[in-house]
Amino acid sequence: MDVKHSVDEKAHGVLPAPPQAQTQPKPAKRRFRKAWAAALFFAVYCATSYTVKCRVSHKDVVEHSWAFDAARTNTHLTSDKVEALFLSVPDEASALAASREYATHPHIASSIEDYEDAKVILKLFQDEFNISPPEDLPVFPAGTEASRSATLGINKLTKPTAWIDTYYPIMNSPLDRSLQIIDSDGSVVWDADLVEDGDPGDAEAAKYRDAVPTFHGLSRDGDVQGQLIYANYGRKEDYEELVAKGVDFTGKIVITRYGAIFRGLKIEGAQNLGAAGVLIYSDPRDDGSVTVENGYEPYPAGPARNPTSVQRGSVQFISLYPGDPTTPGYPAYENATRTEGENIPKIPSLPISWANAQRLLSEISHDHDARSLTGEISETKVHLVNHVDTKVMPIWNTMAAIPGHIKNETLLIGCHRDAWVMGAADPTSGTVTLREVIKGFGALLKSGWKPLRNVVIASWDAEEYGLVGSTEFAEDFPEWISDNVVSYINLDVSVAGSQWSPAGSPSLAHLIHQAASEIPHPTDPTRTLWDAKKDVGPYSGEAHADSLATYDGQKQAASHGTGVVPLGSGSDFTAFLQRLGIASMDQGFGFTPSDAVYHYHSIYDSQQWQEIYADPGFHRHVTVAKHLGLVALRLTDSIILPLNTTQYALELDDYLDLVIREASSDIVEAVNFSGLRKSFKKLQHASFKLDKEKVDAEKNFKKALGKLPKREDGIARWLRWLADLLLHRGKPVKEFIKAAKRVQAANGKLVAFERGFIHEEGIKDREWYRHLAIAPGKWLGYGATPLPSIYDALVYDKNITLSQEEVHRVEKLLGALTHTIKP
Repeated sequence: MDVKHSVDEKAHGVLPAPPQAQTQPKPAKRRFRKAWAAALFFAVYCATSYTVKCRVSHKDVVEHSWAFDAARTNTHLTSDKVEALFLSVPDEASALAASREYATHPHIASSIEDYEDAKVILKLFQDEFNISPPEDLPVFPAGTEASRSATLGINKLTKPTAWIDTYYPIMNSPLDRSLQIIDSDGSVVWDADLVEDGDPGDAEAAKYRDAVPTFHGLSRDGDVQGQLIYANYGRKEDYEELVAKGVDFTGKIVITRYGAIFRGLKIEGAQNLGAAGVLIYSDPRDDGSVTVENGYEPYPAGPARNPTSVQRGSVQFISLYPGDPTTPGYPAYENATRTEGENIPKIPSLPISWANAQRLLSEISHDHDARSLTGEISETKVHLVNHVDTKVMPIWNTMAAIPGHIKNETLLIGCHRDAWVMGAADPTSGTVTLREVIKGFGALLKSGWKPLRNVVIASWDAEEYGLVGSTEFAEDFPEWISDNVVSYINLDVSVAGSQWSPAGSPSLAHLIHQAASEIPHPTDPTRTLWDAKKDVGPYSGEAHADSLATYDGQKQAASHGTGVVPLGSGSDFTAFLQRLGIASMDQGFGFTPSDAVYHYHSIYDSQQWQEIYADPGFHRHVTVAKHLGLVALRLTDSIILPLNTTQYALELDDYLDLVIREASSDIVEAVNFSGLRKSFKKLQHASFKLDKEKVDAEKNFKKALGKLPKREDGIARWLRWLADLLLHRGKPVKEFIKAAKRVQAANGKLVAFERGFIHEEGIKDREWYRHLAIAPGKWLGYGATPLPSIYDALVYDKNITLSQEEVHRVEKLLGALTHTIKP
């Protein structure tokens, strides 16, 4: 066995195939040998249990069989060979063909097309992982014995398997909608066309222009009228500024632009102020340099925004909780007991195009670009109608599991499948990339590879409605996930622009960086993927200050110099990281101010746009697949998990510094942070010791491995070797098992580190979120807030007593975590 790697080098293991006999016996003879081998193996275990228990116990052999498996396997697949074979598989032509298959039809969650795509992914798993399709399609209603056994039985698998789980959340679908300007006498002045134009220059966009009408997922059904008032981005500070100027929102229709925060929070802010409804539009001021104003043609003639494009999307209050609104904290089974749903709006809303927004804004001011937040209100009224059908709707998570040697450690990889329309970028680029990873793992399995840890891969559904599929799974199997999953790798939009942006738990930052430094840049062989963090788009021109401010803010979010930003919310890592404490990551090539405009959640997020502007040649799709696969292999195949707890512990000081900068100075001065700072230092020192233990445990494991007698080829000779090993050489075996226990103990502490930030009581007013080191910002949604319980108390509540209580709560939590990870 090749065990040359260390925790400070490539963290990947060697998992060759079991030894095979030199010749293939005839069937009858093969059956005889199998029976004889089984009998001998049973005799060996009996002998071990009853006659030589002074040397090594039967229980230890069984519990640490992964170590014996690793010790006895061939060396035909070294770690370098495993990685090289994987990296040879992802292919641009394959990715392009898959995208043309997946991204040329609508597949909104719960649709027939979505279900058909779920079965396509199921067949992909079966074909690539050599899974024999069962007689009955393995589609299981969540909560049934078959569904629960599929996940809870992963630890007992001997070969790959795949299935589909069906959950039953409350969601909505559009019925009819309208938007009008009403004069003082009640007559209709203007009637908006709410359908995207479907320019024939993009064939699929033209074909499906109204296949999924422009609406908001989980929006409130309603028919309202009111004067129009503009609220910029609809941020908390935007509303506060207008209120301070004396603006009364009661009964008004608020119009805001997309950007800065999650769309649902724009509605929550307006609702809290008594508004009757909300309109949200896409503003070219947020499109960077690529605007009609700068001389660029609108898509499909050019790279600028098509003025009729509309951003659909969920308006769930995601910072309260994600998932099915009516089953918070527990899974959405078909017969589930349901609540009213506290994380969805109580006023109607519509997404609208820039073309429609211009006409509406002219009712407030004729000079849109020069307008500031004056709080002016239109004289005319707006009539907003949003009729939706809200009901229980089925969704389908397609799952696959590859068993490893270690049965109680699992790597989880996931990407959502549903799209608002065709979603060539969101999420088809991620699905295509994941497909190349699946193909790579399939090639490894065919070569005889078996991962050290289990691998579970998920194609989540209904992410677009509010991370529903992944959240329901996490709420369905919280104990199994907490006890088994060592890390979660998420993928969503893998390509929508030029710049590569990794995000994740600080403990994964070095692993992400290291792998990216070994993967070639998608288009420049002289650079690496890590260098693509600085890439920009091909277009020039002056960009609006708002667009640059948003972009610069995202770049500055990387903490402690790692270049890896913390995770907020807005994708399927949320439940695993921020409710269950699973170290998680995400990545993708994103939009920059000099890229072609990304028509997010529009019909123009199309295959044609992807091929012409986002990723000509599909090199970026493949590059992300290679990076994801390399990170996954090092998480599955390393003896010591490549989790850097010290990096995380050191960043906590930075987190607190950021919170203090955001809070009011008079409140900060009244709160004592000295105990919390000391708890950071104690955790850091405990992590330093764990770092040493990781190295020593792996070194000791290799040493013990080297003392084992060399095994012979052939199953009969191997069984004789095992019998000799157990009956006559107890000391080397005992030392080896002790070393294996030490490795697993170290790994247990590494995994427990992220878990240690979970507090069962959660964050005040949004208790679903239980991670006290990082959470989506209460008024951000997408963006991350460090030390969120302290941040909310200081910045939003402005409560000295509560702030001090939260400081003590986090301090106590870190004290327990320090004790947990001590070697």
